[in-house]
This record gives sequence, structure tokens and C-alpha cells, in this order.
Amino acid sequence: MIRDILHPIFDECIRQYCITSIEFRSLTLGSLPPNIQGVKVHETNEKELIIDPIVRWAGNPNINLVVKFLFLPITLQEDIVFQLLDLQIFAAPRITLKPLVPTFPCFASIAVSLLDKPSVDFGLKLLGGDVMAIPGLYQFIQEQIRTQIANMYLWPQNLVIPILDESLAIKKPVGILYVKVVKAVQLLKKDLLGASDPYVKLSLSGERLTAKKTSVKMKNLNPEWNEEFRMTVKDPKSQFLKVHVYDWEKIGKHNNLGMQVVPLSLLVPHQKKELTLDLMKNISLNNNKNKYRGKLVLELTFNPFKEDSLNYSGRHLDNSSTTTNNKELGGGLLIVTIPGAENVEGNHHNNPYALVTFRGEEKRTKLMKKTRNPKWNEEFQFVLDEPPLKEKIHIQVMSRRTGFGFRPKETLGHVEISLVDVIHNGRINQKYHLINSKSGFVSVDIRWKVI
Repeated sequence: MIRDILHPIFDECIRQYCITSIEFRSLTLGSLPPNIQGVKVHETNEKELIIDPIVRWAGNPNINLVVKFLFLPITLQEDIVFQLLDLQIFAAPRITLKPLVPTFPCFASIAVSLLDKPSVDFGLKLLGGDVMAIPGLYQFIQEQIRTQIANMYLWPQNLVIPILDESLAIKKPVGILYVKVVKAVQLLKKDLLGASDPYVKLSLSGERLTAKKTSVKMKNLNPEWNEEFRMTVKDPKSQFLKVHVYDWEKIGKHNNLGMQVVPLSLLVPHQKKELTLDLMKNISLNNNKNKYRGKLVLELTFNPFKEDSLNYSGRHLDNSSTTTNNKELGGGLLIVTIPGAENVEGNHHNNPYALVTFRGEEKRTKLMKKTRNPKWNEEFQFVLDEPPLKEKIHIQVMSRRTGFGFRPKETLGHVEISLVDVIHNGRINQKYHLINSKSGFVSVDIRWKVI
């Protein structure tokens, strides 16, 4: 990286100072690490983390630079070697990790810039002599280095180091997992008086979504649920279904009756698979210590989305379309992304968040403090059995007071979006003027993926 950074500087020197070539004979940074003397972290409304460290480095590098000059006679054309000694650097860089993603190491790139010209101090030997002892040369070289580095990397200019392919790091839904919790047999008795009160909790690995729960079957060691759930899958090759059975308690912690995991790679798309799972206390390499905890019966079906959302433009769809026809078109996943809003202003406070309401279900973004232009970039998903041809989605921008006081909440504007165009085209992505707002807009991206 140092070679790449210095290459344009060397090229500039070659053009200006009658030099044939400049190259490194050796370039190692030694064994002494830099010392971070302080760190400041900035909160922003973007999906990024900004860190301002103060870095001081008194290193022991081995750096030898070979320079060839044009003006030397052929008989004297020997390599002129500059040796760098006692390097010391004091800098205040700005390091931006962005965008933040759910895949390790949790950011897709590093952007490095300088908040001020760095302080660089070093010794320079040429043919065994101390070049920096020449009057005026030390200050000249030091200022040239500071200026050249500042021209390229002084904020807001930066050096971007890619870490992950952002398109691969942020995984998108690829299908729906249908889970039917059928029954359990011979569960452990946890309650001193009577049987256990079991319920099942379902979640997918790699997801932060709220776990799905069955109803509680009171005083029953062989409960039957026959309850169905739908879960969004992003990577069927690596994700697995986590199943926990708990004994419900009115007061205190719910007791663990057993657990198991099911890799989604075991499932064949569109084929129902019935599994009878042996419940264990935990998943470990040494399962011999796990006593018998009963069995759980599940039915699993993984339905991947079609490659392209079904285009209904060739069909005649109007208000006379029947519910039966809608079901024939097939279900899917409605993905609603709220990138942000602009020019939203409250009468008493500006701490906006967005509230998404669809079919009575409410989902909300995080709250942004003291801003009229919030950036949320949050995604919400609704698994549907049929396309919402005649339905609308309601998006409301609200503000909430963060401390005590009157008027804790106020509305900053709202919009209702008909979903028929989403079903026709597979996606809409545009800004909407907020009703009851002077000049506020909200950006909305809605996609429809067909199973």
C-alpha cells in the first residue's frame, strides 16, 4: 500500500528533477507498533462508523531508496541509495467504516483521510553522510512530504480500501421457509406440581428478527400445536433453523425443555419434509451427556422466489378482480425499505422516525435525534399468501420527545401508497410528498418477490 501511495509522488519527482527512476531496495516497517493516544467516535445518520484516532509512531523501519539521475555520466551511473532513519510520524487521521453490514467484519470498506497535515520527522543518509544536516534541506523535504500527502488525503479527500463486496455482504431474501410445529412427545416435567407448560420458539441463524412463538399448552407433556409460521430465508446453504422448547412460567425465567437445529441445506425446494427431532439440552460436540428430553415433530417447506418477479402487465387487473384470482397469482414477499426523509419539521421537536402500517401490523424505524433530514435505510418484510392488488401501505413520519415534557409525540406527515403498481412492475422507488407537511418528502422503495 505504501508503494502504491508513493508511486504518484515519485512520478512527480521524476518529471521535475531530472531523475531516471526511484525505487525501493528494501521496505519493511520494523517491529515497533504505532501508539494510539486517543480516539473520538462520531454518531451519524448514515450506516457508517467514523473514528478519529490520534496516532504517534516512533518506528524502526528498514527503508532504502535507490535513485538514478539523468545528469551523471555513464561511467558514474551507480545506484545512489538513500537510507531512512529514526522515522517518527504524528497524524490525526479520520477512519470511516462504511457501509455497516451484517457480515463479518461488519463493514464493506475503510476510507482513510487526514484532518490536518501530518508531522513527519526522520533522518536521511546518503553515501554514509547525514543529508539532513545540510542547511535548509531538512525543512524543505519535510514540507514537501507534508504538502504532497495533504494534497491527496487531506479531508474530504480519502484513500478507500475495499474489504467486502457490498452486494454480497448485504444478503437479500431468496425465499420463504414454511414451518409447521406439529407436536411434541414425552417432554420433561419441570413443574413440581403438575406437568410442564410448553411452547416452541423458532428463529433463523444470522437474523435479528423477533423469534416466532407457538401458543402455550398448559400442563401437557405431549402437546399438539399444528401451528404454521413463515420465515424469510437469505442463504439456504448456510442458514439453519433454531428450535427451542420452553416451559412457560408466570413469574421468573422460563425453563429450557430442549432444543435442536435444522440446516436448511437438508431441504429440497418446494418439497415438504417431516422431521422428528430429538431434543437436547444444548448443541455440543459431546452429546453423550444430554439425557433424553423428548421429541418434536416439524414439517418444513422451502419455497425460493422466482428469478424475476411475475409481470402482470399482460393480465387484465382491475377492481373487479376476485379474491380467488388473487390467490391463483400466488403469494410472495413484500419488502419495504425507507431510505430517509427530507425537510420534515415539527412544531416542538425534530426527532423523526417512520411508522409503516400494513394489514394492521406496525413496524418502525429507529429514531434520529435533532434532524430534519433523517437517514434510516431500514427494511421491513411482510410475507403474504396473495398479492396485495387492492391494498395500500401507510407510512407516517413521527417525532418523539427524548426527555420529559408536554407533547411527547407529534406527526410530521404521512402518505398512503397503492400497491397495485408494485405487483405490476415488481418494484417502485420514488419520493413522496408528505401529506400535512409544508415541504417534507419521504423516500420509499417497495419490492414484490413472487414465490
